[in-house]
Amino acid sequence: MKAYVYGPGGATISDVAQPQPKGTQVLVRVRASALNRADTIMRKGHAHGASGGIGTVLGMEWAGEVAELGPNAKGVKVGDRIMGSGGAAFAEYTLADHGRLFHAPSNMNFEEAATLPVALTTMHNAVVTIGGVQPGQSVLVQGASSGVGLMAMQIARLKGAKLVIGSSTDAARRSRLKDHGADLAVDSSDPQWVDQVLKATNGEGVDLIVDQVSGKVASQNLAATKIKGRIVNVGRLGGTHADFNFDLHAARRIDYVGVTFRTRTIEEVREIFEEVRKDVWGAVESRTLQLPIDKVFAFDDIDQAFEHMEANRHLGKIVVTL
Repeated sequence: MKAYVYGPGGATISDVAQPQPKGTQVLVRVRASALNRADTIMRKGHAHGASGGIGTVLGMEWAGEVAELGPNAKGVKVGDRIMGSGGAAFAEYTLADHGRLFHAPSNMNFEEAATLPVALTTMHNAVVTIGGVQPGQSVLVQGASSGVGLMAMQIARLKGAKLVIGSSTDAARRSRLKDHGADLAVDSSDPQWVDQVLKATNGEGVDLIVDQVSGKVASQNLAATKIKGRIVNVGRLGGTHADFNFDLHAARRIDYVGVTFRTRTIEEVREIFEEVRKDVWGAVESRTLQLPIDKVFAFDDIDQAFEHMEANRHLGKIVVTL
């Protein structure tokens, strides 16, 4: 089968053996896959948790059809339209644990379905399960113009947030955040952005920050969060090391929690998928929760898809079709 594999000379489309499902695994005939920032890291040869390196089939989320079931796989049957996350998504066939997938809604095509698994699971966990957003609260999403950022704002709005703020350093993308749930859009590279957030919250700060940037905004986030507020650290696009004002953190009594899928067990990941199904799946089926597709590429043009992502001018998801 065809797959996008990282090798000694970089990532290329190669012929590899078709995988075989074991245990609770499902073999998926992939029809569409979406790009994520972590894919760009592994495409350059860097590790992403335990993933990456020579021989790695890249890709993290996909939509397609069940082709075969492992002996202990439950909940789906051959031919079902499904979408899910996991490794080796940029391939004609991939494997998925039966608890790490969703049935694709009938009103979505494969391209649309492929955009959702990572964003839904990451941000439902960050905003609702860990972030504990409640009706009437205020939420700031750092890095809001990414696919997961757009989803975070939508979920916050769905759960009754009274004020949703999104950040982007790109003026064009910032101007479009209000189309995806933001009441206010700020530029996190502007030294005055904290003042804008405080003004919008009557000087108190927000109840919850979902942070995909980190780096230099870490201490600014503390200043923009209300006393006894919460910060959920999801991503580190702005850097993994920076100044952190421990005194301000203590004075404002902020709960600061870091999250990642890289160290979660399969049981924990299954639980996250189940929480999405129980809590917001109706909003997915009604398309209340959905992501814009910036551009679709044929699988043979996957290098161009990555070049498009690395140009960093897109809003929404970039998809390849197989």
